[in-house]
Amino acid sequence: MVAITSEETEIDVLQCSVGNTISLQDSDGDYDHEEEEDDEEEEPVTLGFVEKPKNPNSLLPQFFPSKAGGTPAWLDPLGLPSEKSRTCGICGDPLQFLLQVYAPINGKESTFHRTLFVFMCSSMTCLLQDQHQQWKRRPEKQRRSVKVLRCQLPRSNAYYSSEPPRLDKAISRSSGVGAALCNWCGTWKGDKVCSRCRNARYCSKKHQAVHWLSVHKKACKQMNISSQFSKSSTSNGKTTSNQVVASNVLWPEFEIINEDEAEYEYDTEVSENDYSSSLVFPKQKDEAVEAMMGDFEGDDDRRSWTSFQVRVGKAPEQVLRYTQDSKAKPLWPMASGRPSKADIPKCNYCDGPLCFEMQILPQLLYFFGVKNDVDSLDWATIAVYTCADSCKTSLAYKEEFAWVQLNSQTTTQP
Repeated sequence: MVAITSEETEIDVLQCSVGNTISLQDSDGDYDHEEEEDDEEEEPVTLGFVEKPKNPNSLLPQFFPSKAGGTPAWLDPLGLPSEKSRTCGICGDPLQFLLQVYAPINGKESTFHRTLFVFMCSSMTCLLQDQHQQWKRRPEKQRRSVKVLRCQLPRSNAYYSSEPPRLDKAISRSSGVGAALCNWCGTWKGDKVCSRCRNARYCSKKHQAVHWLSVHKKACKQMNISSQFSKSSTSNGKTTSNQVVASNVLWPEFEIINEDEAEYEYDTEVSENDYSSSLVFPKQKDEAVEAMMGDFEGDDDRRSWTSFQVRVGKAPEQVLRYTQDSKAKPLWPMASGRPSKADIPKCNYCDGPLCFEMQILPQLLYFFGVKNDVDSLDWATIAVYTCADSCKTSLAYKEEFAWVQLNSQTTTQP
């Protein structure tokens, strides 16, 4: 993970040595929940927090950012994901960028640069259906609305200098060559072209239709991509600049900064004044807790929720938990809706085991301004599992596995 501030001239990289992780899958049994809770208290965890970047240039791809919302800073700018990888398996719409985490692995040349990207459908209806899909033991049969992509590059590569980038130099927004992106979402490869102007590019028919109705219908005849929709020309599906994004439904963009969880101490006695930096006030917290407690199915859920609250309460604004510990397990809010060892598939590419690497907390939705309505997007936690060997293949972006835990009212196991 990376934290860049205006006072720092070089990237501060936490090399995450997850390469020597062990498998989360054995030949027998499910997780022992009580043992898991004990282990969680001892595991070193890096916490992720979001803030508006002090220097917008810090989120450019050449600075290998960790970020949430907006559009992704693709690590490999040319070999972007296929149509199958970029669409929701439930509704077929293009997925929306949630966050990315820069997580290189120490001591391995092929993972000198390594970033995990998380995308999801913004529809809660799809996420509810996704719950049934993730229980399927055969990944090829799963139709997911949450997808994780892993990309990695050696130190010597075709896109970036082998020396650390610096922020004390003037940086143009138009640096580096990349695939031409969708003029609507600015996220996915624009491999479909407007048949009239032959300039506007799209990742899907839906985004082409939305863009046409919103702005492109009037501008199509006069469109000049160098002056209206791009800061430089495109050729053969490639561009040398960031294109203007027309969509107004992307989540707001933040930088993710990291802190060691060990820096936060438990405080079992909290006064009302201590909530001054909290996301919500005590009364709101009590109402939220009571509502969630009412959804719990039994004592196991209540114990898990209490343990979760105590640990997350040390730093309530955290949106991400990342660990390099080989014995790491997610911090589950509830006992119900957890995967067994057999529910975690093997790597799609090397057939090796997957290991837990990070989890995303629902606090992120608060910063995104997502409303707390019945049909609004929500989750209890999203646990990300990646190839233990971080295997290398010819595919630039490799799909990993996400397990989404919803509250017990909506989590169902087929």
